[in-house]
Amino acid sequence: MSYVDRIARLRITLNDTKPPIWRTVEVPLTTSLKGLHEVIQAAMPFEDYHLFDFRVGEQRYPIPVPQFDGPETRHAKLTKLGALIEKGFSEFVYTYDFGDNWQHTSKVKEITQADPTMPYPRLVGGERRAPPEDVGGTWGFEEFVEAMTKPRHPEKKAMLAWYGGPFDPETMDVEAIEAAMAKLAKRRAIGRAAFAKGRPHGG
Repeated sequence: MSYVDRIARLRITLNDTKPPIWRTVEVPLTTSLKGLHEVIQAAMPFEDYHLFDFRVGEQRYPIPVPQFDGPETRHAKLTKLGALIEKGFSEFVYTYDFGDNWQHTSKVKEITQADPTMPYPRLVGGERRAPPEDVGGTWGFEEFVEAMTKPRHPEKKAMLAWYGGPFDPETMDVEAIEAAMAKLAKRRAIGRAAFAKGRPHGG
């Protein structure tokens, strides 16, 4: 399989949320797991404050921390999405913020040829707003949503002040997500152009 100019359509679901918070994205197969972490951060969106890892089969892929991770830990920055798919993996777990423990299940839905007129990565679809940072995991998020959506909830005023305004759990923040995706796509385009410029020409 050639990774170049091929993309994976991924369905990313934030586990243990009811109704489910999910996103569908298209990502080049050349994307590293570190790059996929950035895509998921943009797609939810989160703010990339905390550590993360991917679990693929029996293997763990973080950005290794020498004092905690042994030689058996694989490096997320050095592992390509296409290489894992080629090995037969079509589902993996991404965890962000080991305190709040946001676990996401990512499933490969389709592999297709990239559209040369389309910027990647890109958001294809999704539903519902992702939790704010440091809300206290799934349990804390449920309490937060209840406080923000019930007019007479005793914690509403405090939660509004903490969050900085109203929170609608049913509305995906499409504008913020697309802006974050556009930044990633622009960075990728610059990287590809620099790589192409640096390649030796035949002659």
